Amino acid sequence: MTALRRAVLIVAVLNGCYFIVEAITALAIGSVSLLADSADFLEDTAINLLVFLAATWSAGAQRRVGRVLAGVVLLPAIAALVSAVAKIMDPVPPAVTPLTITATGALVVNVVCALILVRHRHRPGSLAVGAWLAARNDALANVAIIIAGLISIPMRSAWPDIIVGLGICLLNLGAAREVWAAAGNDGKTESRGPQA
Repeated sequence: MTALRRAVLIVAVLNGCYFIVEAITALAIGSVSLLADSADFLEDTAINLLVFLAATWSAGAQRRVGRVLAGVVLLPAIAALVSAVAKIMDPVPPAVTPLTITATGALVVNVVCALILVRHRHRPGSLAVGAWLAARNDALANVAIIIAGLISIPMRSAWPDIIVGLGICLLNLGAAREVWAAAGNDGKTESRGPQA
């Protein structure tokens, strides 16, 4: 588990730093999708720190942490829903250039994190699954945010941003379900011994 702990610690630091960048930009330009994605970065920071701390715990403790992770994954979904409702009531499109640049930076960070975690994604249990799903989902979300930014140029509408924000919400709901399911298998997988 040493390699996994080292990987998730690096990923936690990267996510924590970019959370600050993306949250400040999202608030400055009024972007639903960036705000939802910044919440994702905060979620990923928490998930990876929990994985770092819990990786040496017993199967029962890992199962409990895995179920907490499933709840943590829901936080960005709630943030996206609240932001989307506010934006629907005042549908002003966000500034396209900072939206696209910030989402591109986020994509780079998430691809790096996914590459760091890719060798651990088949480890049994919810801890590694949670870290991998978070990185994968964020990379997909960043591509969608970039597309929304580009579509917003000719449309001059807030709807691409709103739709992507809601899509990020759905991604996180699916990830929460998968982490919860994996948490139920932690005790069973540990009995087979650790896997590389």
